Amino acid sequence: MKKLFSTLAFLFLLGNSNLFAQRFAYVDTDYIMDMLPDYKSAQKQLDLIAENWQKEAEAMKQEIDKMEKEYQAEQVLLTEELKKKKETEIKAKETELKDFMNKKFGYEGELFKKRQELVKPIQDKVFDACQKIAKQSALDFIFAKGGEVIMMYSNAKYDKSDEVLAELGVNVTKNKTQGNDKTKPATGDR
Repeated sequence: MKKLFSTLAFLFLLGNSNLFAQRFAYVDTDYIMDMLPDYKSAQKQLDLIAENWQKEAEAMKQEIDKMEKEYQAEQVLLTEELKKKKETEIKAKETELKDFMNKKFGYEGELFKKRQELVKPIQDKVFDACQKIAKQSALDFIFAKGGEVIMMYSNAKYDKSDEVLAELGVNVTKNKTQGNDKTKPATGDR
């Protein structure tokens, strides 16, 4: 049994010997995006839009609260017909608020679409720069470190983030403080 396992392991390694010859690197996408002025501008626009829509939603919620308080205060004096009418009006306003929130903030809502419109072109530029760096450096893989991909360990010598930034026209200077090899923008904004 041990011989069979050893043989299978040897065949697996032999068949995958190309795996050991492959070259790879990684980029820190969060870091890259934070260093891009276009991304910062897009993020500010998105924040402003979201803040305005949130204010609209708050105003709608306050209107609903006011209607409910008025209804509670008048409830004893109202006929059944008027009670139902007021309750229907309140429910209609609540539905209007839910629809507004879904339309603006929901999946595939206006904020999602605006984010796609503003951020996707920037992400495409980063992707194109990564491909160019990979071809220039004869890399087989470039992993993305940041966002949703988790790298348990990464050696800074394989970090190509600064090369991608240079390809995108962002000037950076090295900053080796606190044990990291991250860069700072030449303007000192970070």
